[in-house]
Amino acid sequence: MSPGSRLGPYEIVSAIGAGGMGEVYRARDTRLERTVAIKVLPSVLAEDAQALDRFEREARAVAALSHPNILAIYDVGREGASAYVVTELLEGEGLRERLASGPLPPSEATDAAVQIASGLAAAHDKGIVHRDLKPENIFRTRDGRVKILDFGIAVRVAADSESATKVPTAAYPTEPGTVLGTPGYMSPEQIRGEPADRRSDVFSLGIVLYEMFSGKRPFRGKSAPEAMAAILHEDPLPMAGASGGLPSGLERVIRHCLEKSRERRFQSVHDLLFDLESLSAGAGPQESRPDSRLPSIAVLPFIDMSPGRDQEYFCEGMAEELINALTRIDGLSVASRTSSFQFRASGADIRAIGERLGVGTVLEGSLRKAGERLRITVQLINVADGYHLWSERFDRELKDVFAVQEEIAEQIVLALRVMWGKKDERGLVRVSTRSVEAYDFYLRGRQLFYDLRRSSLEKAREMFARATVTDPSYALAYAGIADVNSFLYMYWGASEEDLKAAEDASRRALDLAPGLAEAHASRGLAASLTRRWPEAEQEFEAALALNPRLFEAQYFFARTCVARGKLDEAIRRFEETAAAHPHEYSVPLLLGQFYHARGREADRLAVFRRGLGLAEEYARLHPEEPRPLYLAASALMALGERERAFDWAQRALAIDPGDPATLYNVACLYAIADETDLALEYLERAVEAGFRGKDWIENDADLQGLHGHPRFVAVLESLDRKGAGKESTGSRP
Repeated sequence: MSPGSRLGPYEIVSAIGAGGMGEVYRARDTRLERTVAIKVLPSVLAEDAQALDRFEREARAVAALSHPNILAIYDVGREGASAYVVTELLEGEGLRERLASGPLPPSEATDAAVQIASGLAAAHDKGIVHRDLKPENIFRTRDGRVKILDFGIAVRVAADSESATKVPTAAYPTEPGTVLGTPGYMSPEQIRGEPADRRSDVFSLGIVLYEMFSGKRPFRGKSAPEAMAAILHEDPLPMAGASGGLPSGLERVIRHCLEKSRERRFQSVHDLLFDLESLSAGAGPQESRPDSRLPSIAVLPFIDMSPGRDQEYFCEGMAEELINALTRIDGLSVASRTSSFQFRASGADIRAIGERLGVGTVLEGSLRKAGERLRITVQLINVADGYHLWSERFDRELKDVFAVQEEIAEQIVLALRVMWGKKDERGLVRVSTRSVEAYDFYLRGRQLFYDLRRSSLEKAREMFARATVTDPSYALAYAGIADVNSFLYMYWGASEEDLKAAEDASRRALDLAPGLAEAHASRGLAASLTRRWPEAEQEFEAALALNPRLFEAQYFFARTCVARGKLDEAIRRFEETAAAHPHEYSVPLLLGQFYHARGREADRLAVFRRGLGLAEEYARLHPEEPRPLYLAASALMALGERERAFDWAQRALAIDPGDPATLYNVACLYAIADETDLALEYLERAVEAGFRGKDWIENDADLQGLHGHPRFVAVLESLDRKGAGKESTGSRP
């Protein structure tokens, strides 16, 4: 077509290129006054009415996806003998062109992999399988956004099914000689002519990932038949030495994509995305993703088998105690509580959980508590083959619970010593109380504390207090009281009573146990509330010297650096926290804000995408929690997903409409979106609900657009009257 000619309301500007899918033109939408791309479809499709109807239906389905990593389809139409598709116009470079100069740098390839998997997961969630993933169908824009192109031979599958529905295949090829894919990138089942499903896309994506990181394909052949034969019968070629600085565990992830049997691959792109996010998190200052050849373990929450099914808090507490014990073993990488506990009651296969967490072994167990009797069953499982390395059943009195914990920890070490030559270690479990009753109250309090809602925190405070009444020397319980009161002070009213309680309890915990990392972390948080910055930093340093992986110490140390204006140090500490806890979604979502303040936009978008993936996974497993929704909403807005951001914010509000932290973060979202009235409304509601972080409100970059507005000034003045603003480290939980 020549410049100036028209297809419907679209005026052709110039030719862009041509291929098996037809000719592509730059055009102007005369109705909306925007530049678009138009693909004029091949005559073999345009002349087949049935195939064209089917194509238009599928194009509309893809258009409904509205995902930043999928090429946006604006319109489909027919003009005389021509059929066409209108899409967004991309400026940048195709992956095939980029690979002509060699493999991508590891950090760039990891970021691209996460984006591709995110887009593909969104398509699969809507029941759309691509069936032709290859570098030619992947494009990177100038601002770093990766787009999946050409769903031309996509097929619909049931939203809750892995198998493709019985629909006719597309009537045209994407390249000469292919029908359901491209030689070199097809899954074994596609080559055999079997129906493709989501796992077929996983295989093709594995080939693309291999090529991005190594510059080569895992299955080679001089001709299309040879390439397909290699896919069917040969193992992928090793990636070793392909490119320096590859993320640890990368080859394991890619090989899992490339299993010949679809039943042995990642069963969903969400599972693959989880691993890619973890690899991305481990690409920072510290390598957090354990190599499968090194000793590593995840401890899952025990299953409650008690008659009343009322011992969940005890089951979680047992697992947490074992995690704390195992982190004291030099050379053993232990998945954090946040990482392991997200799979609570998920029903996922143990091997799949181990692979997603990047650990070599998984400890699972069950607990039955009846009266004063305990039955604890535990199994240590090798992720590589699913075999039990060790299992045991303990039938004991409740009073023996501490001895059982120590015995389990020692048996785990013994099993690991057999596998990896670890030396035996003793005294792993540090017993902070000998009172089983006090311990029971403490475990109830910890479970309530992690809920991070006012009602739960107040109940947690009661449980911790009862633990200290039962055992006045229980330092961990006093640290729990301090943390509860610190959180209540930060988020629910800035009560002087809460502040004093946090001070007194943290001091008592430290007096009782000066060698307890949690006591130092609690003291540091309490000191930060009254801006005693040197003391706070000293206590956080002491906590990390005792336990370098203690999340609370890492996290609140980083936030203290923000409050003191030490932005570069805050970024470094947040990066270290993200590396040590790669499955914690809140850290990358906060880190992106500080990258933005330093003008590191590429890093900001990359870390937002990583945090968003983690938050999506967590929200899927825990739909009752608002926190991942409201924290991720701002990231969605930054990534251009405006409507989805608003939807997530409203979902968070529906779960807990009166929570000050939820209201505050929704205010930030609307401020970013330039919805000033709504932003001010939610900010006012947050303050009315008890939010008191005046210093944070004044310095939060998300709220800069509200400065000077009379209602914003009134909010700050109201906080002055209430005596707020004495702290600025925690207004975003």
